[in-house]
Amino acid sequence: MRKKYTSHFYDASGYLTEHWYVACKSSDLKVKPKRSILFDIPLVIWRDSRKTPTALLDRCCHRNAALSEGAVKVDQIKCPYHGWKFNIEGQCVNIPSEKNQNICKNFKVQYFHCKEKYGLIWVWMGKDEPSEEIFQMPFRLGEKGYQRYYMVTDFENNVTDLVENFLDVPHTVFVHKGWFRKEENIKVPITVERIDDSVIVTYHQNDDKIGAFSKLLNPKKLPLIHTDKFYLPNITRVDYQFGNEREREFIITSISSPVSEYHTRVYTLITYNFKWLNPFIKLLLPWYTKKVIMQDVEIMKNQGNNLKTFKTKDYRSTQADTLHIYVESLRDWEENGKTTDKPKEQKRECEIWI
Repeated sequence: MRKKYTSHFYDASGYLTEHWYVACKSSDLKVKPKRSILFDIPLVIWRDSRKTPTALLDRCCHRNAALSEGAVKVDQIKCPYHGWKFNIEGQCVNIPSEKNQNICKNFKVQYFHCKEKYGLIWVWMGKDEPSEEIFQMPFRLGEKGYQRYYMVTDFENNVTDLVENFLDVPHTVFVHKGWFRKEENIKVPITVERIDDSVIVTYHQNDDKIGAFSKLLNPKKLPLIHTDKFYLPNITRVDYQFGNEREREFIITSISSPVSEYHTRVYTLITYNFKWLNPFIKLLLPWYTKKVIMQDVEIMKNQGNNLKTFKTKDYRSTQADTLHIYVESLRDWEENGKTTDKPKEQKRECEIWI
C-alpha cells in the first residue's frame, strides 16, 4: 500500500483538513463518476448500486489514469486505460490482463469517507477516521412554507477572506450599491461574539433594508432582526427575520470548499418564507441573488489577485473589522496546527457606519 497522497496546500492547512467538505451537489452525481478537487487533491465521486456515494483518489494505481473518466459497473469503477476495476473501498478486484486474479489484493486506490446530506455530497478530508459528524445546519428543513434552492459559484480567493466577505456589511454599500444597500452614513451598533468554534454578529438596527425590493418584501415595515454566523471551518449563515414572530424570513447559508489555495467553490443555500409572495419571489430571487453574488466574485478576484501578488496579508483593522479578526483567529488557530491556546470566548460591543 503506497503512502497516502496529499498536496502542499493540504499539508500547509493544519487542522483545517480535519473536517467534512462538500465535493458536489447530490443532483450532479448520477450514473457517471465525477471529478472533484479539495485542497488540490483530485477525487473521483461515484454511486454504488444502492446509490450511496463513494470517494476515491482520482488516480488508478496502475498507470495513474483518471478514474473519473472511466465507468461504474454495479459496485465497481473501471479504469478507462487498462480496465482495472476497484470496489467502493478502493480495493482492486479485477485485472483483465492477468490470469492470476489473486494479485489484485496487492493493489488499492486511496479511499475517503463520503456521505450524503442536505442535498450535498460530503467528503472527510482528515488524515484518520472521521472525528466529527457533518455540521447540523438549522435552515428550516421540513418547516411549512419555506422554499429553498442552491447556487454553486467559483471564486478566485481563499476560504478565510471569502467567509469574511459573506458576513461583511460595510462592503455592501460599495460593491452592491443600488442592489443591496446604499451609503447613508447611518450608525449601526453591533455585538460580536466568539463562542467555541463560531462567531456570531447581531446588528441592532430594526429599520435595516435588504435591497431594492424592501418595500415589496416588508410592506408592513416590520422590525428586521439581522444576525450573521460563522462556523468552523467554512460555513456562514446570514439571517434576516422580519418581525419578532418570524412573519417573514430570508436565510443565506454558504459552504466554502477549498479547491486550491486561491480557488474556492461555494455552495450557497437560499432559504426563504415570504408567505403569499413565495410564488413571485421564486421567479425573482434566483436572478437577484445571482446578480449580487457575481459582484462579490469580482471584488474577491480583485483582492485574491493582490494577495497572490504581494504574498502576504498585511491587514490594518478597525473596530468595524472585529468580525474579521475573530474569524481569522479561529481559522489561523486550526491552520497553524492548534499549537497555541484556543482563542478564548469573547464578546465586544462596537459600531459600524453604513
